[in-house]
Amino acid sequence: MTTVQKSDSPTRILLIEDNEANQRLMSDYLGYCGYSVCALSEGTQLASVMEQFQPQIVLLDLKLPTIDGYTLLEQIRQREDWQSVPVIVVSAYAFQRDQQRALELGARRYLVKPIRLSHLTDVIEEELTPDQGS
Repeated sequence: MTTVQKSDSPTRILLIEDNEANQRLMSDYLGYCGYSVCALSEGTQLASVMEQFQPQIVLLDLKLPTIDGYTLLEQIRQREDWQSVPVIVVSAYAFQRDQQRALELGARRYLVKPIRLSHLTDVIEEELTPDQGS
């Protein structure tokens, strides 16, 4: 049985969120919960951060300056060495078509803002824990 232990080496989370207040809130909360967080306010540095930080999970907003979250999601899924990294979309886009598009592009989960931070950590842990019955 495999268990995820945050104490040995913290789980690395890449947070891509352009709203400064949201970014600070999520980053501070996740850091408080024992995660190692790298936060970006836009996606132009995605490749270098993925290479250097090697996140174990990505939290992605869709409405970003310069490059939107859908494009970033496509970039993540196109790289073979990044395909296993779960992407959780955290977006204010509440329409079903936005959710469907993100999931079709490879997002594992789709959370609509505002979110409860405790729910976010539950979802992160679910994505990091290997399926017990498969």
